[in-house]
Amino acid sequence: MTTEQSASGSPRPGAAAEKADTAGKTEAAGKADTTGATTGPAAARTAGAEPRTGGAQSKAGAAEPGAGGARPGADTAQAEAGAHARAVGADRTGATGTGNGKTDATAGGADKAATTAGKDDARADATDKDDAKAGSADKVDAKAGGSDKDGAKAGAASKTGSAGAAGAGGEGAGTGGDKAAGKSQDGDDKEGKPDRWEAFASAPEPVPSRLGRAARAVGRRLIHEWTLAALASLALAVLLTWPTLRYPRHTLPQDYWDPSLQAWQMAWSGHILLTNPAQLWQSNTFFPESWSFAFSDTLLGYAPAGMIGTGPEAAVLRYNIMFVLAHALAMLGAYALARQLGAGRIGSAVAGAGFAYAPWLLAQAGHLHVISNGGIPLALAMLARGHGWSLRHGYRPERRHDGWVYAGWFVAAWQLSLGFGIGLPFAYFLAGTVLVAAVTWFLRRWVVRPVKRPFGRRLLIADLVGGLFFAGVGGLLAIPYFKVAGAHPQAERSIGDIGVYSPPAAGFFTAPAESRVWGALHEGARAALPWHPEMTLLPGFVLYALAAGGLFFSVWKLRHRLLLLAGVVVTMVLAMGTRFFDGTFTYVPLFDHLPGWNGIRTPGRLMLWTTLLLGLLAAGAVSAFATRVREVYAERIPSWPSPWLRLATLLPLVLVLGEGLNATPHPVVPSQPAAMRTVDGPLLVLPSSQSLDQPVMLWSTSKFQDVVNGGSGFTPRQLDDVRRVTLAFPDQTSVDYLRVLGVRNVLLMRDHIVGTPWEVTVDAPVDGLGITREEIGDVVVYRL
Repeated sequence: MTTEQSASGSPRPGAAAEKADTAGKTEAAGKADTTGATTGPAAARTAGAEPRTGGAQSKAGAAEPGAGGARPGADTAQAEAGAHARAVGADRTGATGTGNGKTDATAGGADKAATTAGKDDARADATDKDDAKAGSADKVDAKAGGSDKDGAKAGAASKTGSAGAAGAGGEGAGTGGDKAAGKSQDGDDKEGKPDRWEAFASAPEPVPSRLGRAARAVGRRLIHEWTLAALASLALAVLLTWPTLRYPRHTLPQDYWDPSLQAWQMAWSGHILLTNPAQLWQSNTFFPESWSFAFSDTLLGYAPAGMIGTGPEAAVLRYNIMFVLAHALAMLGAYALARQLGAGRIGSAVAGAGFAYAPWLLAQAGHLHVISNGGIPLALAMLARGHGWSLRHGYRPERRHDGWVYAGWFVAAWQLSLGFGIGLPFAYFLAGTVLVAAVTWFLRRWVVRPVKRPFGRRLLIADLVGGLFFAGVGGLLAIPYFKVAGAHPQAERSIGDIGVYSPPAAGFFTAPAESRVWGALHEGARAALPWHPEMTLLPGFVLYALAAGGLFFSVWKLRHRLLLLAGVVVTMVLAMGTRFFDGTFTYVPLFDHLPGWNGIRTPGRLMLWTTLLLGLLAAGAVSAFATRVREVYAERIPSWPSPWLRLATLLPLVLVLGEGLNATPHPVVPSQPAAMRTVDGPLLVLPSSQSLDQPVMLWSTSKFQDVVNGGSGFTPRQLDDVRRVTLAFPDQTSVDYLRVLGVRNVLLMRDHIVGTPWEVTVDAPVDGLGITREEIGDVVVYRL
């Protein structure tokens, strides 16, 4: 017999309406208190809602001790009803139905279901003390209903309160929360006694301070994948370029000729942009030539670094730091590209290591503009991310983000500013990619199996603005080079010049002397190459093997693997220059028809693209292998990989890095003569030649005085004439020629004149020439 029945067992008229009304109000009270006890005001309103109804008053009394309408004996009934509620709390259907305040029929049915559930629980587990007590409570509850209508009504109120607590999402009936509610209702709270169960409650979650929240945010950033990738790239760059940073103020990697030139380039761009930006292209070298800063690739993108420090030592230190950072950026950029395309972490690391530390790049250690290639894969990764595209998953419009598109175009423009030797093929690749993507989009959208593929106005604007910015930077940088080409026709390369530097097919399997692993073993193969510094193009045998495996076992789709393979073949053919059937249908058309392509001196540097594509094929294979390893150890019990399985996933990365170990020499840079710090320009330093003039350019970074000397990809006729006329210096002809040119001082270095005509004339008298002679250290200074 339920608590909604009278002692005689017949339902009381109007009980359904009262119960529905009371249940709805009790639900609100239950939500306010997860232990089943309602707040005083809510209970008072419930008790006063129906003064004629003893049942409603009993319910209110059970919900809030001391509220109007609570009758003697309600406490006992409440305790009994609480025990009953614990028994039936396992069935949340009845409790929720009552707590939601639905119709009387629903509430009554829920109570009956709850009572039946309680009896079933008692029968199901006779050893459960709670269920046994619940059965006793049911009996007491029945007695209370037979002897005291108010007690029965109080029991109903107890059920209603328990159901409301369950509906509010608390621990619900059947827990110690009902006991706590019974205690608070039998008058202990009135007397001010604390809840003895409160000590066992869980401590509240502390609210972190602003500083704590900031510390947590920083911690999350420090363990983020990209933070770890950047730190790992930097650490590997320091280790794999060692000993570059051992004596960074005094040594340069590979040799001190081209690195001296490039150290001067960074120093000049930083200095002139701070002092007189309008004269950027009118450098202090090759006096009196104009546009002399454009005689070779400029590394203009490193100008911010050139603003820090002055003098040759600072320039050497700056070069070595940027040399290491260039390797780190190359690995990070290739890693980011592989990850964006869909490769796993280890596979992406293999792609990054193969791209940054390929053995053939060791021969380019003296060419910072070639090593500085990390902006290429990084820009491609950003553009792909901004367009929501990956090789593995295709186009996903929901992942579009115009901010990444802007960033990608900006990085691409920065890469172009480092030099056209690497940047020009990149610019044409971007142009071709945009064209192919636009045509493909149009065909898929309107012609071939039309399907709605959202693109968005914001993304279109980002591409237009970013593309125009990239093109604008390229156009502005190209103007000085066109000026130089017009003033110095000999600077242009012919197809015959390209043939001198075109590598044969054997070069793709030959390592440079700077390779610690293969250098000595390939000495005979290098001797067979016409110009081995630019023809040893081995990307790594491990990379070859992994890429070959990626053709058959990979996370990439078959058509994507075939496209990557086609890219490898095409870039290899182009890197051979005129060696592949004289380049008639490959390199020569590009040389003849693409603007600026005839300025690329060494086609072998296109191996950069071959290496990147091989790295992506290898990343697909390694990612598939790592996925298979995870599947294998997931089937183990327990699902934990053995150490051998873990090492197996790292083995490809270790092998690729091992092939990148270097034996690069790091010669000491010639010391700056004291005269270079005191003598003003315009001046000429003798002897003068392509190799000797590059350290002179570095020495000029103390005062940036005008110097006639200079070294670049070509020699201007004016400098050629100066070198020829001054072989007899000091004589009247050379003195008069230099005066007309505007030269005021000549520095003759004693430690470089052995075997030259100056070895005889250095101590000759200068009487009658109208010049003075002074010795500053090992340098003889002639003032004209």
